[in-house]
Amino acid sequence: MRIHPLVVDGLITAAQTTVAVLLGRESAAQGWPALDALGWSLVALCNLPTVLRARAPVAVCVFVDACAIAYVSLGHWPVVNSFGPMLAFYTVASLRPLRTTAVCAALMAGVWIYAGLVTQGSSMASVAAQSVAYPVVLWWFGHTARRTADLTRQLRAEQADRARREVAEERVRIARELHDVVAHHMAVINVQAGLARFVFTSDTRTAREALDTIAGTSGEALAELRRMLGLLRADGVSGADSGPAPGLGQLAEMVERVRAGGVPVDLRVTGEPRPLPPGVQLCLYRVVQEALTNVLKHAPGAHATVELAYRAGEMAVSVVNEGEGVIPDRKQERGGHGLIGMRERAKLYGGTIVVGPRSEGGFGVHLTLPTAPAARREDAVEE
Repeated sequence: MRIHPLVVDGLITAAQTTVAVLLGRESAAQGWPALDALGWSLVALCNLPTVLRARAPVAVCVFVDACAIAYVSLGHWPVVNSFGPMLAFYTVASLRPLRTTAVCAALMAGVWIYAGLVTQGSSMASVAAQSVAYPVVLWWFGHTARRTADLTRQLRAEQADRARREVAEERVRIARELHDVVAHHMAVINVQAGLARFVFTSDTRTAREALDTIAGTSGEALAELRRMLGLLRADGVSGADSGPAPGLGQLAEMVERVRAGGVPVDLRVTGEPRPLPPGVQLCLYRVVQEALTNVLKHAPGAHATVELAYRAGEMAVSVVNEGEGVIPDRKQERGGHGLIGMRERAKLYGGTIVVGPRSEGGFGVHLTLPTAPAARREDAVEE
């Protein structure tokens, strides 16, 4: 849980003020005048305003330096209020440009030299050295903090932009595959419509079965088309991949290819197999493909298990391995983006996916997809 910056500034100010109060109580023991009401008020004014240093760094810096001048002018121990001006100047160096920082550095050095001049027995050589050394050191730390903050913001912006591009590319690729699924449905409807027209008067039963097939296929095609249009967010998409979309029928072939690549894979199927929409099959196939590709790349030789479970109203697939260090969100050779692609596919069909290390060792990918029409009627295409 992130802490609000104002809370952090408040804690720092409270700690700094506590130190100043403890030093103020030691003033008499160090041979300086004991603090009176005005002295304690100036101690508070030199330290408490730093809680607002992030909102108005220059104003806070000037104010605490002025209070520090008033404090040492009364003949009090300068060390008591040395931390407030230094913290205020560091904030200016970390948040403001070079010219403003230089002015505040000169102001802090002037306060330091003034304190040495009005204090009897001061070594001006030491005071002059401190008036240069402290601003320079604080200036350097502030500059480093500002540079680090700028680089962090730039890195986060680049990461966010890269993530957006990867999601867009993955969605376009999925949309192209769904285009093939919808095209398959349209081809089936066209054939069945031709059959129904041909036997409409001679074979009523066959015509009715053809119309039933058209109704079911068209409904599924509309659902796939709705998903595709809801997913697609890029303009100028062209060059859709040719060839039929893979499904669960090709899962065994893919497992054999992975075995040939040197990874022992077991394929288990539980439940009663049943026909599934092509889009659901494509989603299951691609997630298994991504998971096994990660095993090939990041845990070669590790034993993997693919389990496909037919359940009431849903499908579940698990890919687990016994290797170490599998990183599923790296860019894959096939153009996908690992974990991003898995999540997008699961969201497209209203499913859930869990990816991560296993407590007993290795890595696991677990995907569950609803297959009942009622469960998949409201798909997660809106964000």
